[in-house]
Amino acid sequence: MPILYLKAKPNARHNQLAVALDGTVTVRLHAPAQDGKANACLLAYLAEVFGVSKSSLTLLSGHTAPFKKVEIGGLSEAIFQAVLAKCSSRQLP
Repeated sequence: MPILYLKAKPNARHNQLAVALDGTVTVRLHAPAQDGKANACLLAYLAEVFGVSKSSLTLLSGHTAPFKKVEIGGLSEAIFQAVLAKCSSRQLP
């Protein structure tokens, strides 16, 4: 199962996943960072991006920090890398 290391940025205008040239993954989230809303939004958004169910995602670490580690179940490494490659063309300002 692939593990995604990312930096979450809550309170954005919309949800967005971007991969920098150095491979750093940043996810902007519409939800605020309070009462677990940003984490719930993150898992729902990642499920949508990777085409898996929300129940197949597990937040392994970073529950209260911006740097997070998410395990994505039910997804092959090839599909995982393909989705990240597709998102690598999107740069965050």
